[in-house]
Amino acid sequence: MHIAIAGNIGSGKSTLTQMLARHYGWEARYEAVANNPYLEDYYSDIRRWSFNMEVFFLKERFRDLIAISQAKHTIVQDRSIFEGVYVFMENNRAMGNLSKRDYETYMELFEQMMTVVRLPDLLIYLRASVPHLVGNIQQRGRGYEQTMQLEYLENLNRRYEDFISNMYKGRVMVIDKDPLDFQHDPKDFAVIVDRIDQTLFGLFPD
Repeated sequence: MHIAIAGNIGSGKSTLTQMLARHYGWEARYEAVANNPYLEDYYSDIRRWSFNMEVFFLKERFRDLIAISQAKHTIVQDRSIFEGVYVFMENNRAMGNLSKRDYETYMELFEQMMTVVRLPDLLIYLRASVPHLVGNIQQRGRGYEQTMQLEYLENLNRRYEDFISNMYKGRVMVIDKDPLDFQHDPKDFAVIVDRIDQTLFGLFPD
């Protein structure tokens, strides 16, 4: 089984991925951030490095999907290939950070990849407001994220909503993140687990 955690930068994807893996005994797969050789360059000059960074993420996520499709156990994944394409890549295109030629090359590559993989069994979307995202980004203190513009996060949030509502064809669970502190409050985490149990296994909380 394949579970994917979706959400904007700073929404808590990695934390939830880790907690669900520990709770259910699933394997966790994380987004290739630390070893992405383009990330810092991207945030310093988005237009110059958009295509390079997006192609790197695409090939990493595709490699994960191939491994997930061959696995005999459940895997929970931090960010899916689909939001990488329909949220982040589309946002960069709309902002003028990609040429028409680069965009078409990227999308043709993605479409070829989709002929050999399938949708996750469940996509969990962490919906969070921009102030909530900013607070989390500041707290974790990654240097290359500290200069991120509010407009960039706002644009991504709008694209996430469109992606979830109009573009993604698989099963989705939406979790409103702002009122929850599932990392520190066991009751909040239990609410999420109960919803997952009900959705995946047909179980209802007591």
